Amino acid sequence: MSLDEVQDVRTPDADHRPPADPPRRGGWAALRPLLLRLHFYAGLLIAPLLFAAAATGLLYAASWQAESVVYADELTVARVGDAPLALSAQVAAARGAAPQGTVVSVWPAPDAESTTRVIMESRGLPEGETLTVFVDPYTAEVRGQLATVGDALPLRAWLSEFHANLQLGDFGRNYSELAASWLWVVALGGLALWMGRRRKRKAELVLPDRKATGRRRTLSWHGTVGLWAVAGLVVLSATGLTWSRYAGENIGRLQDRLGGATPAVSAAVDGGPAGAGDEHAGHVMTDGTQMPPPAPTADVGIDRAVAAARAAGVTASLQVTLPTPGKGYVIKEKDKQVPVHLDAVSVDPADGRVMDELRFAEHPLLAQLTRFGIDLHMGLTFGLANQLALAALAVAVMFLVVWGYRMWWLRRPTRERRLSVGRAQPRGAWRKLPVTVLLPAAAVTAVVGWFIPMLGISLVAFLAVDAVLGFAAGRRARSAETA
Repeated sequence: MSLDEVQDVRTPDADHRPPADPPRRGGWAALRPLLLRLHFYAGLLIAPLLFAAAATGLLYAASWQAESVVYADELTVARVGDAPLALSAQVAAARGAAPQGTVVSVWPAPDAESTTRVIMESRGLPEGETLTVFVDPYTAEVRGQLATVGDALPLRAWLSEFHANLQLGDFGRNYSELAASWLWVVALGGLALWMGRRRKRKAELVLPDRKATGRRRTLSWHGTVGLWAVAGLVVLSATGLTWSRYAGENIGRLQDRLGGATPAVSAAVDGGPAGAGDEHAGHVMTDGTQMPPPAPTADVGIDRAVAAARAAGVTASLQVTLPTPGKGYVIKEKDKQVPVHLDAVSVDPADGRVMDELRFAEHPLLAQLTRFGIDLHMGLTFGLANQLALAALAVAVMFLVVWGYRMWWLRRPTRERRLSVGRAQPRGAWRKLPVTVLLPAAAVTAVVGWFIPMLGISLVAFLAVDAVLGFAAGRRARSAETA
């Protein structure tokens, strides 16, 4: 995160005595001071956002287990029966329990102990929420009703929003995007600084120096933990940006241009409008009161549709979207753990014929990588091991932030002012870079800042504030000399 930068400082005054006309240096010697200053300010100013993102992410990583405990009555059956009832009977039971809702999707019980989820749209729910009725597949007993967001029950949905925007709405989303925008910069910059340090023993690169004391000991822990965590932090940053408002739009457009858009099974029936088969297509109420039009008259029923999908090889953890005018059933697999099962088919409601098939193996490579990255970020791909890894990364980020601020505090010039704090690397480091390095670096920074707007805007703000502070410090110095 922050502040492993000033290991070479010997006295407080040394920070402010750069050569009047420093020679230009090449390679690491020229680049290191610039990285030190960037790492310092990024860590100092962005660290609180990173800490908040890590803390809320830690809570979300544990939400899957918490959800299974808090909502055990809704998620599990009272007793495993001999054989489940027909899905149509389970849906009928859900309709009877919530007659105000309109069924849009059904998630059959994925295992013997789980309930079936019947997803409904209902008046009075906030945008993006649906009513889920949980039905015992053996008895058609309704085990409960909950307002859900996608597959997330209320607890996990709240924690997800808390992680994304601190429950502050659209304004709060800026915090998470800013944190994700800078996380990879701070992580990779810290890695370069740590790898470029001189050390007596090679083991000190990957293991903390237990013999060190004070600031050196803190720096040792900060550097080694950051080294072990850097790959995961970069992945979290990249996948987090795919959800962001501004950078996410740029990433989506780039992915589309590269032919990596996620395909969808076609659900259009003969003579119906073309469509991509989105699970809620045709069901969104634009004004919050108007209900969707009725489904087509000819309908073989959900039981025959699911049987056709299973015969086509779509069998694992199903998600069934009911037909709407011009579209048929869309039946998808939603098992995202490795090996994933994400195949999909569409079924004609008139005769139960499979109209289209889409296998996950047929998705473009970029679409597959995006899917895996998002699911890794959510803790799905490798199940419990994935969640534990996310929790470890979250704890690592929090410790890195604390260690960074501790080093900043330990560097304070106590002989001048007791309440002062550590100083940054001296200004003007960029002037020491060769033109052959400076110009490409500036060009890359400009492109990255445009592609990741929150990074670019905040970097410009940092530079502007730093320039103003430098100008003010120069005026004070000149006034002191003439006094």
